[in-house]
Amino acid sequence: MKKVISLALCMLLIISSFAGCGNDEKSNQVKGSSSGATKVEMSIKNFGKVKIELYPEEAPITVDNFLSLVESGFYDGITFHRLDKDFVLQGGDPDGDGFGGSDNPIKGEFASNGVQNNIKHKRGVISMARTNDPNSATSQFFICLDDSTAGILDGNYAAFGCIVEGMDVIDKVRDETPESDRLPVSQQPVIEYIRVIK
Repeated sequence: MKKVISLALCMLLIISSFAGCGNDEKSNQVKGSSSGATKVEMSIKNFGKVKIELYPEEAPITVDNFLSLVESGFYDGITFHRLDKDFVLQGGDPDGDGFGGSDNPIKGEFASNGVQNNIKHKRGVISMARTNDPNSATSQFFICLDDSTAGILDGNYAAFGCIVEGMDVIDKVRDETPESDRLPVSQQPVIEYIRVIK
């Protein structure tokens, strides 16, 4: 009987190790992830919809700021202006050139800024973009496209959520959009909306 229980526990651990962001084997399991977490839906014009789970237990200031912008309709019609196909897809700038943002900078919730944040920057994780000032994030965010981003970004950027459905949509954006730090406006994928969902 003990062998059967041990085998069942072993199988459960193997199965759970494949769960996480983006619903694929390359993703990480986010500490604190739960069915009770806040979820938002993002619609990207001509590509599809993505569902993102937010983790206020890891980054409460960041999540509150993001939700405030979502609820005000700030992101509706804003674009993704930056794409590094092996690194990140970045958007949330109302100017579309990488230099804009909302009016209120927030505290950076990451280790090098004195805040514990256990979310690893792996494929499917969403995090805040910022300048060299650790407390300069406003509205720009990025989506990690590969697990290799973790070592560069962990502890230095405020990860606050994870794509739980629709990573294939993000992959399509990556595959069909030219790679550039500043995409021409005509080539920038458009966020039709981001909405809180039940």
